[in-house]
Amino acid sequence: MKQLRILIVIVLVVLGYSCKVGKKYQRPELGMPDKLEVMSIDSLTIDDLDWWELYTDTVLQGLINNALENNKDVLIASARLKQYMAAKRIAQADLMPHLGATFHAEREVENYGGDNEDVADEMSLEAALTWELDLWGNIRWGREAAIADYLATKEAQRALQLSIVAEVANSYFTLIALDDELEIVQQTLVAREEGARIAGLRFNGGLTSETSVQQAEVELAKTRTLVPVLERKIRVEQNKMALLLGTYESKIVRGFKLSDQSMPDQLPSGLPSQLLSRRPDLREAEQKLIAANAMVGVAVTDRFPTISLTGKFGRENDDLGELLKSPYWFVAGDVLGPIFQGGKLKARQKSAEAVYEQEIYAYQRSVLKAFQETNTAIMTFRKAKEVYEAQKNLEAASRKYQKLAELQYLNGVISYLDLLDAQRSLLDAEIQLNNSKRDELLSMVHLYKVLGGGWSE
Repeated sequence: MKQLRILIVIVLVVLGYSCKVGKKYQRPELGMPDKLEVMSIDSLTIDDLDWWELYTDTVLQGLINNALENNKDVLIASARLKQYMAAKRIAQADLMPHLGATFHAEREVENYGGDNEDVADEMSLEAALTWELDLWGNIRWGREAAIADYLATKEAQRALQLSIVAEVANSYFTLIALDDELEIVQQTLVAREEGARIAGLRFNGGLTSETSVQQAEVELAKTRTLVPVLERKIRVEQNKMALLLGTYESKIVRGFKLSDQSMPDQLPSGLPSQLLSRRPDLREAEQKLIAANAMVGVAVTDRFPTISLTGKFGRENDDLGELLKSPYWFVAGDVLGPIFQGGKLKARQKSAEAVYEQEIYAYQRSVLKAFQETNTAIMTFRKAKEVYEAQKNLEAASRKYQKLAELQYLNGVISYLDLLDAQRSLLDAEIQLNNSKRDELLSMVHLYKVLGGGWSE
């Protein structure tokens, strides 16, 4: 045991001075601009705003929570995270000594010549300790790769959660926009029916021609065709929402009407460099890069010799009663070094370096794409507000025009065709106003997502 203690001390000293061969990870040069889309810099960032503060409709909040709990893609990602968590623990365990125990019993019978039987019993109870010394950092590089893979999976899960939040909000706003559009069409349908009735009365009274009656009937029929089209769209959107919620139930409860949904005047975007810490997809891409760099370290250190220690301690005897009185132990060391493998190890290193190079470009591409997405989303968010304000003015003017046209038609000043033109203009303006409000909300959802908004951990 004295020799064993000396050996352990030597091993610990060697490990203490062992080196980690390979290049430490450094974030590649990104050359990011100083600002996002012009005039987007503000003192706050999107991290200050959680999703439940942005989406204030309590029905929408409930749908998002249900999706985060029951969406099948989210559940798959959670299970995958458990897998990589276990892999990380396995890689961590490779740095530690491995201890096992065995009990062995055997009876050997020999009978040379057929009349000289010899029976030999042997029993042993022993513990075996094995330890591979990580002199060059091979195991530590493997552990670093496993940790990076785990963190990349965790960031991928968070990116998926943010996507689910955005998709549920998108689907919800689209659904209530279709509800409102259907309501507009149904109200217009009632007005068209009344218009056809009045045209018939005026024709019967000799105040107008049959052409006006037919024009009113055609417009009524055209309006009726819009109803089933919208009902189909609503059902499709409900089915899409059900898939996001992970349920077969496609009847989706609604909360506020589209016009009652709250909209912030602006979303705090912060600096471009903050995208690297906020957006989980960028953090995932960097963790993949870190893992690739670690695998280069593994490939480099695979070309160095490995040293492993083995120790066995226990009892061994051919008599069970004497087993505990018979100590047995040995300590061994093995050095295994590659001499000639036809260039396989060097090629494996070159392959790992090529993968690392690919991940550098993939990371830079992800950052570039995120920067462009964010700039576009900021601009779209602002322009959507401008479009909505313009559509409000158009809808108000169209409504005044339609009311004036009704009075003039009843007084015989204009023809029914002029009245129909005013009515069509109002219907188009109402639908476009509804759609512009929807687009404004969807632009908010998209901007919040590309800025990396969600919730703080």
